[in-house]
Amino acid sequence: MLRTLFGLILALALAPAAMAQSSYRIQSGDVLQMEVLEDPSLNRSLLVLPDGTVSLPLVGGVNAAGQSVDGLKAAISAALASKFAAPPTIFLSVGSLNPTTTAVAQASATLAAQSVANNGLVDVYAVGEVAKPGRIGVAAGTTLLQFLAESGGLTKFASAKRIQLRRVDSKTGKEAVYTYNYKAVQNGASAPVIVLQEGDVIVVPERRLFE
Repeated sequence: MLRTLFGLILALALAPAAMAQSSYRIQSGDVLQMEVLEDPSLNRSLLVLPDGTVSLPLVGGVNAAGQSVDGLKAAISAALASKFAAPPTIFLSVGSLNPTTTAVAQASATLAAQSVANNGLVDVYAVGEVAKPGRIGVAAGTTLLQFLAESGGLTKFASAKRIQLRRVDSKTGKEAVYTYNYKAVQNGASAPVIVLQEGDVIVVPERRLFE
């Protein structure tokens, strides 16, 4: 059963989802992952400092807090443009949220789970380049591969090689991230058996240039 996932819980609970939804606003304490297509030596993690800036090689500080991921990506490209023949291609994602936002996200996720009736379904979330993003109820015991087959598939812009399953341990609050190469499975590789659990998040990133 497909049910609409309210934007607030989605934005708080998921870093990559926040990027996809563009509603998430970067905060001090967030850690961003930056890749520069034209110069991989610039690839790095960027900590959003207490003053709301990130420190970039070659150019120094750039305001980040309060911006969407897409907005900051454009600002970084513009800041680095003078160092390249043309504005560079930037890939930017939120690697981890600041501790306060993470705590709120976990509390929101717990409340959401408690509000769901015990109907034999497990609520998982699909975001990014999927045909039907949002919160989806699947039968207990459903594997990730079965979910991908049942949920409408991926968009033509999806990176099937870099699908992520993000799972938060309810006891420790720590998030584990599993990478799933769906394209390899489609080409005949054996599929790891990953049984979905309540609150799991399937993130399908956009395909990179030349990927």
